[in-house]
Amino acid sequence: MALGPQERPSLSSMISSDDSRARRTPQQEVARVAELRPVHDAFAWFRARSRKLEDWQLELTAIPAPPWGESARAEWLRHRFEELGLTEVQQDELGNVFGVIPGTDEAAPFTALTAHLDTVFPAGTPIEVRRTGGKLFGPGISDNGAGLTALLAIATAIRETGIAHAAPILFVGNVGEEGEGNLRGMRHIFQQPRWADAIGAMIVLDGAGTDTVISEALGSRRFEVTVSGMGGHSWSDFGIPNPVVALARIIARFSQTAVPTNPKTTYNIGTVSGGTSVNSIPQTATMRVDTRSASLEQLDRLERALRDAITDGLGETNGRKRLDALKAEVEVIGDRPAAELRSDSLLLKTIRAVDAQLKNIARIQRASTDANIPLSLGREAIAIGAGGSGGGAHTLNEWYDAAGRDLGLKRILLLTLVLSGVPEE
Repeated sequence: MALGPQERPSLSSMISSDDSRARRTPQQEVARVAELRPVHDAFAWFRARSRKLEDWQLELTAIPAPPWGESARAEWLRHRFEELGLTEVQQDELGNVFGVIPGTDEAAPFTALTAHLDTVFPAGTPIEVRRTGGKLFGPGISDNGAGLTALLAIATAIRETGIAHAAPILFVGNVGEEGEGNLRGMRHIFQQPRWADAIGAMIVLDGAGTDTVISEALGSRRFEVTVSGMGGHSWSDFGIPNPVVALARIIARFSQTAVPTNPKTTYNIGTVSGGTSVNSIPQTATMRVDTRSASLEQLDRLERALRDAITDGLGETNGRKRLDALKAEVEVIGDRPAAELRSDSLLLKTIRAVDAQLKNIARIQRASTDANIPLSLGREAIAIGAGGSGGGAHTLNEWYDAAGRDLGLKRILLLTLVLSGVPEE
């Protein structure tokens, strides 16, 4: 009988209990696994099925997956998992899709691969996908059509080549990574004991490329600020405090906030809206603010600066009567934790060994991805690209070039297998 989640050993303890693996360095273990015949068969599968992978990528990209509307694409992925014969195929209440390839050691922690289902494009966005001149085009074709295609490619290659591995491998298509999704899918996964206590390492597949390892989570905090008042006619009610004017003063004050270059810290006023007509004093004015930093302390400082600017801006704009007073509401619409993977972590050592084996050059980078959540919980996680190249991200002209995709897939496969434990041939 399988052990419960609380009884599962950690990734490092599982490897240390395997004497042969414990004696080898990550470089030696990667080299050993890379030479196995089934692994070479999987590498050949990637090359031979390149057209099939492109077809999958075009098919899934054509399915709309706007923020908070990923259900159709999730259903598509669930069917693919079932066709592959994955076990425990299921969809949770938020829409995250799961499938498992069991290992020979049912007590071992899961090695998890995940790719986000959602795009930045709102519902109703026209989605046209095409293959032109060796490239694939369509909104979301790279971010995250490439990641989802890699997720399927790894699962299919392992199944079809029969590569043996000790730890079970968990495949996840998660919701809510982009924008105001606020990593809701990943948050939910790590709030469920079924998965949170059972995942030993998480590999996030996001976008194209092979030149980065995101092991440092960029923190961000986003706010919606709404200033409201009585409003009125521009002529007859002249003198009533204007929410737009107050908002302008708030912006002017907040934009003077000094930020350090190390740790890098930024802020941005991304949208401003409000008012009815040119001859009406608005009743409301709204802005959305994005703050980012590698430091939680700096995010807290920026939030205080924003709230102080609101207080000052309102104080200078309010009318003389209580009825004229402006009010401000501040809503936190996004909060992504900052964190980073330990430099001596097994996961980081292993991806570096994989890159050395494949003669791939990659740099450590800080970014905001689904890996933010497990990293903030002290878990082993990184985000890497799915190979190939892409451009025009978050635009209707987004593109993906599959040249070099097999390098990305080899990289993901070797990392997954070494973490999962491949027995001696």
